Amino acid sequence: MKGLLIKEPWIDMILNGEKTWEIRGTNTKQRGTIGLIKSGTSQVFGTVEIADSLPLTTPVYEKSTGLHGIPEEDCQQMPYKRTYAWVLQNPVLYEEPIPYTHPLGAVIWVDLDKAMKEEI
Repeated sequence: MKGLLIKEPWIDMILNGEKTWEIRGTNTKQRGTIGLIKSGTSQVFGTVEIADSLPLTTPVYEKSTGLHGIPEEDCQQMPYKRTYAWVLQNPVLYEEPIPYTHPLGAVIWVDLDKAMKEEI
């Protein structure tokens, strides 16, 4: 399974079902269940499914604050040259986070199958 690194407060909002779009500057072909890693912790806090990846226009970005959680006043300009909404569903918050060995250089994705084998 792949793990996605996400900063606070966004990871908490995703795992609580309050945020269903992850805004990124790149498209993703990844679909299905992924682990959610709180940046800086080397721990997986839960899972979520990536259902889709949509290119965004400024009007759609501005009107979708309820989906991505960014305040409307901060949505007047796109955050990236090309902006995508990774559509998330079915979040699962773990009772206890699961540790893994964070690989050097990983800033977006972690191969959790490999990183957790190194933990054992």
